[in-house]
Amino acid sequence: MKMRLWIVVFATLASATLASAQPVFRGSEIFPADEFAARRAKVMAKIGDGVAVIQGTVERPGEQPFRQNNQFFYLCGIVEPRAILVIDGRDKRATAYLQPRNERREQRQFGPNLYPGPEAVKETGLDAVVDRAEFGAAVAAWAKDARVVFTPFRAEVLGEASASDPAAMWRAIKADPWDGRVSREEAFVAKLKAAAPASEVKDLDPIIDTLRRIKSPREIAIIKEATRATGLGIMEAMRDAEPGMREFELMAAADFAFKKAGSYGPSYFALIGTGKNTFYTHYNRDTAVLAADDWVQIDYGPDYKYYQGDITRVFPAGGRFTPRQREFYSIYLQLYRSILSSITVHVAPRDIIKAAVVKMDAAIAAFTFTDPKIKAAAVAFADRYRNSKSNSLGHDVGMEVHDVRGTNPPETLEPGMVFTIEPAMQIEDERMSMRLEDMLVITESGCQNISAFVPIEIADVEKLAAQKGLSQYRLK
Repeated sequence: MKMRLWIVVFATLASATLASAQPVFRGSEIFPADEFAARRAKVMAKIGDGVAVIQGTVERPGEQPFRQNNQFFYLCGIVEPRAILVIDGRDKRATAYLQPRNERREQRQFGPNLYPGPEAVKETGLDAVVDRAEFGAAVAAWAKDARVVFTPFRAEVLGEASASDPAAMWRAIKADPWDGRVSREEAFVAKLKAAAPASEVKDLDPIIDTLRRIKSPREIAIIKEATRATGLGIMEAMRDAEPGMREFELMAAADFAFKKAGSYGPSYFALIGTGKNTFYTHYNRDTAVLAADDWVQIDYGPDYKYYQGDITRVFPAGGRFTPRQREFYSIYLQLYRSILSSITVHVAPRDIIKAAVVKMDAAIAAFTFTDPKIKAAAVAFADRYRNSKSNSLGHDVGMEVHDVRGTNPPETLEPGMVFTIEPAMQIEDERMSMRLEDMLVITESGCQNISAFVPIEIADVEKLAAQKGLSQYRLK
């Protein structure tokens, strides 16, 4: 009886958590003020006597939780709509311009907000927090001195996107003959040029992007938390899966784990494919039914305290891999680990690839193949790396799942870099594909796989897939 009661309570809490949990963290709840101050100091060093101006995002339409854009949050952590941050390279001061206090909004709707005054200065560590109405006078002063003004040119990122996504969207909108709007950032640049015609307006994004490439110890600690939430979500989906379910039901299991950890929402749409859907790297329809002999590929992660997680795993829908799937998975895993085991600090990715190919060739030569198509796929996998001219192993992860790298990125892997590898091995005519992905942190001594706790060996995957998941405890 106690067990039945626990199951009912668990299911009820799970349903309530999924429906309502949407935490909105201020910067002061994530990092101390000196973390943001250190970032602003680096910007000051780059802009000389210039001024950097960054807009916060606007209010969300309707009953939607507010999330700040990444470039603004990175430099001050303020989570308020229509905020403006000014970093003065000459005077070595940072000022936020906020909307005045709205007591009705606070008391009857959204709770306390941040507004101009000494309390905001104390919380943010800025030199001043003043009324947004004063921003025009600041611009007039820069115009008088013809100071160089730096501001982001690229469209803002608000979560569930990487920098290239909104940038592409706004290019398409601008080029649309039946639309033609420009992004808020492009409009802001035009207004700055009109208000300060003698000032040169430069793009601030390359400066911030370059700083974001190397993560601080505090950032890495948050990314590890995000990765733990990601792994728990992936594992919950692996437990939950059973033939007859639809792909989107696995997303629900992962979402529960993400929200339980305190995530704002997903980092990107759930890439959950079963059967031939695994062939498509960004498949996201999530409506297919799982069959007993299918394997499932899940690539998903949360937006956690403005940082992202990104892990991919493959597992059998029916709990056990078929003999052919085991052969495919086994050789793929050896090739994947050939790359993982070759990654180290202060080495160029192109040289890591060369070392990995030697290991791949040895693994293929020693493997007992029974299926010529699987052997051909493995050889093609190794040849793709052998013939690669890239100096990249995968994509960076940070405030965006495909994180920015800045201008003139270093040729070698250096401490503080965070990225994933996610190579695919495929039998194209059968639409059979496999792709694993792990979160990797470059340290002073090498490379740390911070998602290694998520099962990857066949025996461990099958053991987890055999366990009961959330769906077995839900209310009917």
